[in-house]
Amino acid sequence: MADQAYRGPLEPMGGCRWRIPKSYKPCMNVDGIIYADEKLIEAIRHDNAPEQVANVGCLPGIQRASLAMPDIHWGYGFPIGGVAATDPAEGGVVSPGGVGYDINCGVRILRSDLALADVQPRLEELVTRIFAHVPAGVGVGGPTKFADKELRRILADGARYMVAHGHGWPEDLDRTEAGGALQGADPDAVSPRAYDRGRDQVGTLGAGNHFVEVQAVDEVFDPAVAEAFGVRPGAVTFMIHCGSRGLGHQVCDDSLKTMRGAARRYGFDLPDPQLCCAPVQSGEGQRYLGAMRAAANYAWANRQLLMVLVRQAVAKVFGRSAEDLGLRLIYDVAHNIAKMEAHDVDGRIKNVCVHRKGATRAFPAGHPEVPEVYRGAGQPVLIPGDMGRYSFLLVGSAAAMAETFGSVCHGAGRAMSRHEAMRRVRGEEVRKDLASRGILALARSWRGLAEEYSGAYKDVAEVVDVVEKAGLARKVCRLRPLGVVKG
Repeated sequence: MADQAYRGPLEPMGGCRWRIPKSYKPCMNVDGIIYADEKLIEAIRHDNAPEQVANVGCLPGIQRASLAMPDIHWGYGFPIGGVAATDPAEGGVVSPGGVGYDINCGVRILRSDLALADVQPRLEELVTRIFAHVPAGVGVGGPTKFADKELRRILADGARYMVAHGHGWPEDLDRTEAGGALQGADPDAVSPRAYDRGRDQVGTLGAGNHFVEVQAVDEVFDPAVAEAFGVRPGAVTFMIHCGSRGLGHQVCDDSLKTMRGAARRYGFDLPDPQLCCAPVQSGEGQRYLGAMRAAANYAWANRQLLMVLVRQAVAKVFGRSAEDLGLRLIYDVAHNIAKMEAHDVDGRIKNVCVHRKGATRAFPAGHPEVPEVYRGAGQPVLIPGDMGRYSFLLVGSAAAMAETFGSVCHGAGRAMSRHEAMRRVRGEEVRKDLASRGILALARSWRGLAEEYSGAYKDVAEVVDVVEKAGLARKVCRLRPLGVVKG
């Protein structure tokens, strides 16, 4: 977290929008726009993340505005919660800081035919079974160690490779962003060190803020869309949050070394060296995108296998098949990614490189990239909260397409650093507090619980309210945690 408050301009625009005029810094090519209400903007000022919003506005070829969601907080180069699109035809760049270290960290959610009354009496058995069946924690390997030849196929084909080899159902791919694999992935752009780190981590949860959560649908705001998504009041859902593990981290680390030199060679005058970048169409830019896409595909394969493991655990507890229990994927969205997408910018359709860092896609009804099964309703938008409160399922809107390149927030957003959280609470206390509220938490370490306690995060309900008031997405239902598994 930044250690000083933001002192620059923040002009209220109304409708939960705040502007940093491009006159704030000589290098800014566009304004900065932050989505927040009066309460959240004060916390955002204190974190100094608006300074990073302004800095991102200096990127070559940036379009429309440097954008930030209400869950914004300080990050590497870009703020977490930042969105920026660049036009390659206008010298637009790609920046690893606009994606982050955990490439394609994302969320998927399964619906079920189980009701709260079915799960509550067996909650401890269920959470314990998931905890035993899903590899979690630092250094814990997955159920399969892949040879380099197989790993190359995973990097190229993502979740499609897993389904083709019996890990999941074909319909899973229809309900995954990009069909579970980005085209243009380049396994050759991934370093041997990254291969080494990723060889045994497919199907692993890791640590940090990653989790598997058992939830209950405790309030429905839009019954028609909820029905289209296959959820109903009192139903039980399963949410999985994870990314590309050590492989993605290594891809980012390797790319930053290359990009630092590239930024100097191309003569970019950047306000922060962490914004190092290269033109999208350059050799360095294409190599990064090829490696980043490969890491993104790895993440989709990882979440696909994690979902299969969760299905197996739930089926074992209830003595029925995953199909019979209705454990179907609702959707999977990426949170940290750079994608080439067609967007209307000032009345012209442009193919732009959209950076979403701690932000998620939110396409509206009718968009061709929304799965056919949801095209009449819009794309499911998954917004996890902290493990002590709730998460939300939303649906994308046309306003997001017009303003934010079809993007919204990705979660609650941290309110304090992991170090500060550990200074304030102990993991044993967190687990006891959650239990007093009927939430069973199992983790590989007490530290993992302390880092992620509720007080370390903004209230996701407040964040989601801003998104809805701004018209970027619409609430469909609220999900209450029943049990959580962490590393």
